Amino acid sequence: MTVPVTIEFLETDLDRIEDATGQVAIFLGQGGKMGAAATRVDALTSGTLSRVAASEAFGKLKPGEGMELSYPAGLAADMLHVIRLDRADDVAATRKAGAAIGRKLGAAGATVLADAVGHAAEVAFGLTLRAYRFDARKTGPKEAFGPVTMMVAGAEAVRAEAAPLAALADGVFMTRDLVNEPANVLTTTEFAARLEAMRDLGLTVEVLEEDALADLGMGALLGVGQGSASPSKVVVMQWNGGGEEPPFALVGKGVVFDTGGISIKPAGGMEDMTMDMGGAGTVAGVMRALAGRKAAANVVGIVGLVENMPDGLAQRPGDIVTSMKGDTIEVINTDAEGRLVLADIMWYVQDRFQPTGMIDLATLTGAIIVALGHENTGVFANDDALCDAFLAAAAAEGEGAWRLPMGDAYDARLKSRVADMRNVGTGRDGGSIVAAQFLQRFVKDGTPWVHLDIAGTALLQGDSAFAPGGATGWGVLALNRLIRDRFEV
Repeated sequence: MTVPVTIEFLETDLDRIEDATGQVAIFLGQGGKMGAAATRVDALTSGTLSRVAASEAFGKLKPGEGMELSYPAGLAADMLHVIRLDRADDVAATRKAGAAIGRKLGAAGATVLADAVGHAAEVAFGLTLRAYRFDARKTGPKEAFGPVTMMVAGAEAVRAEAAPLAALADGVFMTRDLVNEPANVLTTTEFAARLEAMRDLGLTVEVLEEDALADLGMGALLGVGQGSASPSKVVVMQWNGGGEEPPFALVGKGVVFDTGGISIKPAGGMEDMTMDMGGAGTVAGVMRALAGRKAAANVVGIVGLVENMPDGLAQRPGDIVTSMKGDTIEVINTDAEGRLVLADIMWYVQDRFQPTGMIDLATLTGAIIVALGHENTGVFANDDALCDAFLAAAAAEGEGAWRLPMGDAYDARLKSRVADMRNVGTGRDGGSIVAAQFLQRFVKDGTPWVHLDIAGTALLQGDSAFAPGGATGWGVLALNRLIRDRFEV
């Protein structure tokens, strides 16, 4: 697994600034306001910071944005990174400032002069999130990120504040690594093994194999994977940090590769279907973060791990499968497989744990990308209070999310002539909503439920604010915050 960069927090030492190598990052407030470290850098560079602060270019910077000065005279550093940030700027701007440093972090490392920053731990968090590189499958020398030293006021307090954020970054990195892995590496067996390894963090982890799934009646899930050489599995992860109350449940779709099955996808872009386990990857990352920071909550994470392949044994359009709930499902399109996986594991986690609420995550529909692009995850819910709490958590963490409607008219389109329901609706319009209606049929009465369609946000072709192109780790921050604010004792 990719290990987040290590950051050392020290009390500000003005005498060490001149000899710091690599990147030196400094913060200037509105109007060029300087703290003690910035004043020292200005003196060492013969007024360079004063000139920068007075420049038109600096005046156009938004909070968290920076300017790079190469080989500054008077410093041993290769680059002086001047970032606009006021002590009173919010957490979002502060993390953005850290990400600007992380984006330029190289093998020589960085010294971050954060004595005048209001949220120094958040600078470190933003830096850590952006200093990510997935190169595990590349050969040849790999350039590691150099060490990072942050000079702050009150190093001990900042270090304590940064510790749970470091655990959160560790969870984000796990999610990104899982989503970035190719399917020939991240098989269902390998995925399960990586989750089992989290027992070392204090998680209870169980792996249910195909014979157990058959005994439980998970015909919907097993039907998806029956054409693959990789065995279908369900992994249950429990974090018990909150006493005796029932847990909150996180449910993830883990299709390690999706060809579409017999309803095969077009070849163009199919290589991106390595990310179709993004929901399971997010659940894994959240569970890792909760264990890493010793969250005072009870949470169960369950993921269904399957591979959707065309084969002589593969599920056919027109097949009828029986879910664990007992409902029969006519499979119209084998490429609408994620909802079949979720149906069984949603029912199982409710039946076994009676959770206080449930959120499922899935790269479920291309239609959600048409509707919302790559800026927002689609949100569907049967409970306003849980939905509003999640949306507030997502907004606080800067993770885009937008609620869409549900209703009986959409649900009616799932009617089947030969079974209790179809796995897709009639017509192509409203596909994401109809998929959510399908899932709602597997939510027990009285269970607060939110469905998150992350097809547009789990992986991006280009860079985002806190990640290079590829897997984003979307949802780990928002779900961690929701659990922290709503469920921790």
